[in-house]
Amino acid sequence: MWHNSPMTRKVLARDPEPRYTVQVGARGRLVLPSEVRKKLTLEEGDSVVLSLEADGSLRLRSLREQVKRGMGLFRDLAPGVSLADELLQERREEAKREELE
Repeated sequence: MWHNSPMTRKVLARDPEPRYTVQVGARGRLVLPSEVRKKLTLEEGDSVVLSLEADGSLRLRSLREQVKRGMGLFRDLAPGVSLADELLQERREEAKREELE
């Protein structure tokens, strides 16, 4: 079965970050080593974001981390202003106008 496939951890002497060799199982499944799951605080059922980089490498992030990074993306556009609050206020005003029509 795919979850029982052997997995080998390889650490390169010149590279401070550990590298792992994992096998592609049935239907393209990969089993992440427990060290990686712990580092990313992943539990069964969690979602991850996998992106293919320009150099052909893969980047794996937990969805939780990806959302966290995205939340602050536009913070500098309106410092001190909650764009979410502004949007909610606009929607409330639109709803009131529609009620009056």
